[in-house]
Amino acid sequence: MPPKPDETKADAAATIHYIDGPRPDAPIPRPGMALRKGSVAVVVTDPQNDFLSVEGVAWGAVGASVTRNNTVENLESLFKAASDFAVPVFVSPHYYYAHDHRWKFEGALETLMHQLTMFDRKGALTVEDFPGSGADWLERYKPYINDGKTIVTSPHKIYGPETNDLVLQLRKAGISQVILAGMSANLCVESHMRELLEQGFHVVIVADATAAAQFPGFDGYEAAFVNYRMLASDVWSTAETVHLLASMS
Repeated sequence: MPPKPDETKADAAATIHYIDGPRPDAPIPRPGMALRKGSVAVVVTDPQNDFLSVEGVAWGAVGASVTRNNTVENLESLFKAASDFAVPVFVSPHYYYAHDHRWKFEGALETLMHQLTMFDRKGALTVEDFPGSGADWLERYKPYINDGKTIVTSPHKIYGPETNDLVLQLRKAGISQVILAGMSANLCVESHMRELLEQGFHVVIVADATAAAQFPGFDGYEAAFVNYRMLASDVWSTAETVHLLASMS
């Protein structure tokens, strides 16, 4: 016997999108975000080879999560939807130059990234050896990012946008609503979410358009998802996001 309409609504309200299908939601408010054309932007962190290519230096840590979440394809769907519906896109990349390898102290994954030569570039003023490198965009994203409209900010150096010009660029574009996705879930995406919230932006997370490092007993994606739900205004799937972008006024 099919459920009654009210039962279906109640069930939907009690669950939230998760990678393997809806999961029971937390008993906390879910404010949501009503998209406003001209006020909303898509922000993507680190859509780069070292995270998202099977040949990237971080694939051994993040590959299982990227594959399970369908992250590569979902990010492309976001880029395409933003292009189709004239929603501005901001990319916050991660680059390391030679002087960054002379830091006197680092956190755990900063150290790992530097050991892996992750996101390395020859220098800020040269693109020598950059095309196709780990710091370059995933090839399938280039038509969207290199479209002459996408705003590529200066690089963030640790995880959050405090060290780049993302907030300035968003404010100069009149953006107050942010749809946030990219890599990696519990590092740059979560750090961007936290800073954007502190800066007064309205933020939702596209949870299957991100992924994270996973080690035995340490699941970066699950850690991020819990904080997304507790801090952001909502957690959407890529399919939900594309539908909402298509239907916004």
